[in-house]
Amino acid sequence: MNRHDEPRKMLCLDRVKPWAVAGLTLTGLWFAPFVSSAVLSNQPATAPAILSDTVFAPTSFWYRPIPNDAPLHDMSSAFVAEFIRQKKTFYGTVSINLTAYASPVYVVPRDQPTVRVAQWACFPQFGLDRSLAEQWSAVPLPPYAIPAAGSDSELTVYQPSTDSIWEFWRMRKAGGQWEACWGGQFKKASLSDGRWPGIYGTTATGLPFLGGQVTAEELRRGEIRHVIGITLVETESYSHFSWPAKRSDGYNPKKVANRIPEGLRFRLDPTINVDKLPMHPVGKTIAKAAQKYGFVVWDKGGAITLRSQNPRSYTAAGLPDPYPALFGKTQSYDILNGFPWDKLQFLPHDYGLNTRP
Repeated sequence: MNRHDEPRKMLCLDRVKPWAVAGLTLTGLWFAPFVSSAVLSNQPATAPAILSDTVFAPTSFWYRPIPNDAPLHDMSSAFVAEFIRQKKTFYGTVSINLTAYASPVYVVPRDQPTVRVAQWACFPQFGLDRSLAEQWSAVPLPPYAIPAAGSDSELTVYQPSTDSIWEFWRMRKAGGQWEACWGGQFKKASLSDGRWPGIYGTTATGLPFLGGQVTAEELRRGEIRHVIGITLVETESYSHFSWPAKRSDGYNPKKVANRIPEGLRFRLDPTINVDKLPMHPVGKTIAKAAQKYGFVVWDKGGAITLRSQNPRSYTAAGLPDPYPALFGKTQSYDILNGFPWDKLQFLPHDYGLNTRP
């Protein structure tokens, strides 16, 4: 499935905005059980863990730091040049998607009333998937939930008490009935390796939003403790992808050399002193995570982008948008200005597959 990313002119109109643990104010519970007062008061990186640190098994690739002496891909230099080419060609920046093409995440309690979500055939030639009817038969979706803006209309529901995640793509309400084109239900998330079971999930690679989106809580804390998902524009053919991806929507019919496969991991050179870089503080937090945990190519779109937890998860529940305080007057497409993209290091194909604990 071809996915798109928030275009620059939309970003010019859109301002800063955040993650998604909004969930529960209207049902009597907010994200306070998951975020300490120290996090909300901008304490340093020693602050306690927050919800996005431990959605999947602790051994998942999402949470495993990359050793400084990790081997590099034989084509690392060529892939860096390809990344720089795409950045220059497509808007000249690496942006952060916020209100569009980034999923709201509604965190709900055990007693959240459920609704049925139907599947609609946005690709009629493929028909309907019978399993989705069962997976979406009882979704604990808050009544105020709103999907992301943009044509992908993503939405995520996370219920820690049942260890379950629901993702939706092209979600809409028709005649009072919620329906979506694709997604799934992810059971026993905390015991999993952090990849969608089977053919399900919204991203092209089968990697869940909850693994790789950046959250406002993490940015307040000043530390991101997981791999960050990144979208490229031109990727290697769908027949060639790297673990942890389970699939790909890459397209390279002319077999152009040095296209980066989906699922490939890369990082910022760990010897760079990020504190001395001329970057926005939020950008520095992302850069430090890029050194420790790196990026994973999880999708293809119209620009090189990261995804932040969508502010609709807060504002739909009547909560304030925390991103203006984090970003200030800086637009989301300028947050990563000063990031030394030429100092990226690509890791080998299927990095981590044979070294899992």
